[in-house]
Amino acid sequence: MINQVQRLNETISGLKKFNIVIFLFLISCSSDYMPKPKGYNRIELPDHEYVGIPDTLPYYFEISKLARLNTDTTWTFMNKVKEQYKDKSDITDERFWIDLVYDTLLADIQITYKPIYGKQELMKEYLSDAYKLTSQHQIKAYAIDEIIMLTKNGHTASIAEISGEVPSQIQFVTTDSLKHFMRGALYFRTATQNDSLAPAIQYIKNDIIHLLNTLQWRNN
Repeated sequence: MINQVQRLNETISGLKKFNIVIFLFLISCSSDYMPKPKGYNRIELPDHEYVGIPDTLPYYFEISKLARLNTDTTWTFMNKVKEQYKDKSDITDERFWIDLVYDTLLADIQITYKPIYGKQELMKEYLSDAYKLTSQHQIKAYAIDEIIMLTKNGHTASIAEISGEVPSQIQFVTTDSLKHFMRGALYFRTATQNDSLAPAIQYIKNDIIHLLNTLQWRNN
């Protein structure tokens, strides 16, 4: 009887030791656990294909087949108001503003166009306004890199790449200094961080360079 009690005590003691070992093992495993970083959805980007825009605008260029062209309806409404009050100033100037909408990427390239009428003071004013709009991003940007490119059609264009959590990642300006002035800005309609949007930003940047290289001014 004594031997049975002794063996029972030894068994209970062994089980306690086993449980302690298992407990320590679980603690050591949990202390080494590292949560996985948050993942982002993979952005599927097709090969670049381009198509020309309609000939109803005072400029021509090729845009990505992934984008669709929208007319800026805000200025259509404003023009109607001006016509109602017989204010003929700048009625036709902003009707050539357009948006290039990338539905699958939740991105827009907003393009503004203004005629210069051969007035150097107007060109300087538009250039000044464009640089002010770009510099507004300096608060959140940690870098603004500007490059000057000579397009295949002999036009000079300025492209500003803005790094950081900013609403507009690329802006560009081009003019013939005589009749035409154009400014463009890339925006994403998503709260996703710009680091994860890098492939899409680079993809659209290539589209912007192609746009500028195929740009032709039409006389109006």
